[in-house]
Amino acid sequence: MRRVLIAGNWKMHKTIAQARELVRALLADPSWQHPEIDVAIAPPFTALPAVSELLAGNPKLAFGAQTMHWGEFGAYTGEISAPMLVELGCRYVLLGHSERRAQCGETDAGVNRKVKSALAYGLTPIVAVGETLEQHQAGEAALRVTAQVGAAFEGVTPAERARCVIAYEPIWAIGTGLAENPESANDVMGVIRAADPAFDDVQILYGGSVKPANIAAFVAQPNIDGALVGGASLDAAGFAELVRNARPKVANA
Repeated sequence: MRRVLIAGNWKMHKTIAQARELVRALLADPSWQHPEIDVAIAPPFTALPAVSELLAGNPKLAFGAQTMHWGEFGAYTGEISAPMLVELGCRYVLLGHSERRAQCGETDAGVNRKVKSALAYGLTPIVAVGETLEQHQAGEAALRVTAQVGAAFEGVTPAERARCVIAYEPIWAIGTGLAENPESANDVMGVIRAADPAFDDVQILYGGSVKPANIAAFVAQPNIDGALVGGASLDAAGFAELVRNARPKVANA
């Protein structure tokens, strides 16, 4: 049985002090903790050392980075490498988010190089894929995301693919309040899962305007194993509620 994973992407939010406050609030609230639900957060780079200190030795809340460079070291001004993240205790790294593809020029080939580097250093990549509104309206969602998935994992062995997480995020739903229909999202994610036998046991997350009020409907779908959460992860009480509302997936398994 695939475990549920709820991952919070803080994006460019939270100072170091605010990150400490949010993590402490989460740790002080045991209501969201469940032995069969994995929970992770992805703070900005500046807050990672503080979060690492607070979560040292804590198995209930994992953390990771929002991106990384594929190089181990070198003349890459402003970049962060996989060994740097490992040194901080990161477990996950988010790769290929649509905002980075659109705003930072990330390509499928670059995501592929990052996936290989992350795996080489023991990080779990959360590989984000998604279609634009125009592609969605043209009925090309499944075609677009399977192409992105294929490119991201080119040259990655089946055993390595099985160590990854995939996040399906319709670009038009991110930060808009317009979440995809759970059944439609499940169909697209089913196409992703069927594209490779290695994905049978891979966690596939939905992302795009996920809230406490709609998470249960998403995780009730057979191909949706959790969520990549943006704005709803920036408030401790709201994020805790969202994680609690994901429990029916576990209870009904």
